[in-house]
Amino acid sequence: MSERRAAWLFAAPALIVIGGFFFVPVLAAFALSLTDFDLYALADLRNLRFVGLHNYLDILQTPLFWKSLLNTLYFVGVGVPLSIAASLGAALLLDSKLARWKGFFRTALFAPVVTTIVAVAVIWRYLLHTRYGLINYTLAHFGIAPIDWLGDPHWSMPAIILFAVWKNFGYNMIILLAALQGIPGELYEAAHIDGASFRQRLRHITLPMLRPALLLVAIITVSGYFQLFAEPYVMTQGDPLQSTVSVLYFMYEEGFKWWSLGRASAIAFLLFALILLVTRVLLRFGRRGDYA
Repeated sequence: MSERRAAWLFAAPALIVIGGFFFVPVLAAFALSLTDFDLYALADLRNLRFVGLHNYLDILQTPLFWKSLLNTLYFVGVGVPLSIAASLGAALLLDSKLARWKGFFRTALFAPVVTTIVAVAVIWRYLLHTRYGLINYTLAHFGIAPIDWLGDPHWSMPAIILFAVWKNFGYNMIILLAALQGIPGELYEAAHIDGASFRQRLRHITLPMLRPALLLVAIITVSGYFQLFAEPYVMTQGDPLQSTVSVLYFMYEEGFKWWSLGRASAIAFLLFALILLVTRVLLRFGRRGDYA
C-alpha cells in the first residue's frame, strides 16, 4: 500500500495538470455542444438554452459540412500515403551506408517541421504564383502551360497537399529512421549471402520489421491530417469555391466568424468521432498484420 500511495503521490501533479487542461475543457466543450451558445449567450448567460442533439443533427444537414468533409477525406486519402512514402524514402536514404553528411541532411530534412507555417506559406505562395512562380517557370521548360495553383478549384487542394507533405514528412522520417537503425544487420548480411536483391530485402526484411513504426506513423499522420486548418487558412482562406474548406476550417468559421460556439463544439466532436473510428480501423489492421 505504501508503494501504491507513493506512486499516486508522484503521479498526482501530472494527473492534475492533465485533468485541468485536457479533461475539464473537453467536458466543457461537450456540454457546450448541447446548447445554443452564441454571441448573445456570451453577452448574457440567460440567453443560453439547452438544445440537446439539435446542433449535431443540424450540422449533418448542412451542405457545407459534407463538402468540407469530402475535402478533408481527399486531403487525408492522398496526403497520408504521400507523406509516409516520402518519410520512408528519406529514412532509407539516410540509413544507407552510401549516404554522406547524414547529420546535415537529417537536420535539413527535419527543418520544415519546426519552421513557422506563416513564413513558409509566404514562400510557397510565391513558388506557386501563376505568373512568376518558380514551379510554373520550371514547367514552362517542359512545354506545360502555367497552372493557377491556388486559384483553380481543381489544383488548389493538390497544391496544399504538396505543401503539407513537404512541411510534415520530416517528423515521420525521424521515427522511421530510428526504427531502421534498430533492425539487426545480421538479417541483411544473411539475405545478401543468399543472393537477395535490394527489393527482396526491402519486402521481406525491412517492411515487416518496420510494421509497428509504420502503424504508429500512420496513426499520427492520419490524426494530424484530419485536423487540416493552418494550410488553407494561410494560403487560400478556404477558396476557390470552397474547394479547400476543411472540417476544422468550417468549425473555425462557425465558432469565430458567426460566433455559433455550440455548433462549433458539435463539429469538433463529430471530427473526433471520425478520427477515433479511423484510428480503430488502423489498429485492427495492424493487429491482423501481427498475426499474419
